[in-house]
Amino acid sequence: MDHVLTLIAGAGTTLEPALVAAIRRTIGGGPETVLSPGEAAEIACSGLPDLGRVRALLEARPIDAVVTPAAGRRKRLLVADMDSTIVADETLDELAAHAGMKEPIAAITRQSMNGEVAFADALRRRVAMLRGLDCGALAATWRAVRITPGARELVATMRAHGATTVLVSGGFTYFTSRVAEALGFDIHHANTLLDDGTALTGAVAEPVLDRDAKRDALRAIAASKRLDRAETMAVGDGANDLDMLQEAGLGIAYHAKPIVAAAIPARIDHADLRALLFVQGYRAAEFSGP
Repeated sequence: MDHVLTLIAGAGTTLEPALVAAIRRTIGGGPETVLSPGEAAEIACSGLPDLGRVRALLEARPIDAVVTPAAGRRKRLLVADMDSTIVADETLDELAAHAGMKEPIAAITRQSMNGEVAFADALRRRVAMLRGLDCGALAATWRAVRITPGARELVATMRAHGATTVLVSGGFTYFTSRVAEALGFDIHHANTLLDDGTALTGAVAEPVLDRDAKRDALRAIAASKRLDRAETMAVGDGANDLDMLQEAGLGIAYHAKPIVAAAIPARIDHADLRALLFVQGYRAAEFSGP
């Protein structure tokens, strides 16, 4: 059996044993393993199972189905996007709310995350619209940031099993430093907002950390740890994550924008970030707390 199909139920949904058994029979899979009763299970497969047939059996239920090679499932490097991935918010959009600019800035964010405009140009445009905003708005924005369900378990469990965890964001170091400290990430990289000591100047330090830089960070950190590509995992949701996701041994599109969901085979559309542990073969009983 050289592949594994992992099934993970979204919140409010139960993964019924009868459904798992029906899928196993349909794809000719081997024995099924329960990873979390009613929530996650895996089926060993000989060859690549037909995800189209699997999703037809799921009948639009909010259940994710991810196929991975059976070998080397537990990754030794996690590189994660921050906004709308590790945290539930787009921090720049929330910061913009303090300047009364949330809607126009959020519109540019959506274009950028959908790949309609170049990320670096979009970031410079949005930051310029915040010129003069009191630096106190950064602290107020941070106080309202919501950690995505499952993020703490994801980072803690992978670290407990020897993995290096990295936060790489097109956002700002003000937020990545705090998220990294709160969740226990080993490393964080992001852009730097410039200020004059009192207010934002409307500029960001160059060069901008963009989609190429995210991919390059994954490569560089893997090389520094002497890890093969197959030992790496990346997760993100927007167009600026695409190169990073495609570079990783396992790239996960997490509640992703359409351009990302269409390009990345491994998708989590319904479950929370604990799904990334199930996909690696961890049982819920093995999860570490924050």
